[in-house]
Amino acid sequence: MQCVPKSVSLTLRGVLLAIAVSSAAATGVVAGTMGPGAAYKLVPHRAVYDMKLGDMEEQSGIAGLSGRMVYDFSGSACEGYSVNFRFVTEFQDANGGSQITDLQTTSFEEPKAASYQFLSKTFVDQELVEATRGTARAGAGAKTVELKEPSEKSLEIGREVLFPTEHLLAVLKSADEGVHFLAADIYDGAETGEKVYATTTVIGARTLSPVKAGAQGPEAPLAGLSYWPVTVAYFDPAEENASGELLPVYQLSFWLYENGISGQLKLDYGDFTIQGRMAALELYEEVECPRH
Repeated sequence: MQCVPKSVSLTLRGVLLAIAVSSAAATGVVAGTMGPGAAYKLVPHRAVYDMKLGDMEEQSGIAGLSGRMVYDFSGSACEGYSVNFRFVTEFQDANGGSQITDLQTTSFEEPKAASYQFLSKTFVDQELVEATRGTARAGAGAKTVELKEPSEKSLEIGREVLFPTEHLLAVLKSADEGVHFLAADIYDGAETGEKVYATTTVIGARTLSPVKAGAQGPEAPLAGLSYWPVTVAYFDPAEENASGELLPVYQLSFWLYENGISGQLKLDYGDFTIQGRMAALELYEEVECPRH
């Protein structure tokens, strides 16, 4: 029994990795004053989010949803960035049936986006239903992808296509500079490793966190920080409607804090939404890049 559209479990991986949550996904980023040649600093952390069903329409076929998302980020600009991500959800349909989906991914992005390695596994009721593994590399003319699973295959993607952390840095740079709209193509190994998503990111005004100094709870480390409300829409260029219009496959809205940590998640699939609230946050020790 398939309670949930296949795209939900597969593309959630892309969502979290794309924003490096996250946004993403996810990734802490210190967005200080940016001068020429300055870089954003990604702060390692582990964030846990409780997920629940938000708004829904009758045609969604979903009666209930609960789950937990764990996003673990480590690394540095000189060593590269590692992400371990897991999202377990239980869906209930209108007929009383249920299904547990367990999405597990790991990835490593080399410094300066030289390459991107990924492994993704999707389990449905504890049975492995899909695995994707491969490596994408940046080249002079294009980025190339070598897939190992679900089958061995080589393909090319555009030179301007961004890897997940590369995209996060672009969003933060735009936010810091007061740019409110960013369009970019993203590759994160989603689906069977052959998909490139077109995205548009809308960035709102910088706002002070509502978390007060001395507050208790998982969001306490966010006290005194600023954030930008961000919405990222994901489009599949191959899926135009009858009028030739390209509609988003899904949209992700979240608060992107100046240290890169994301809160107030909302995944919008059109006929239903999933909301995420931070349940735990642990900041890891930062690794400083050596000075030359």
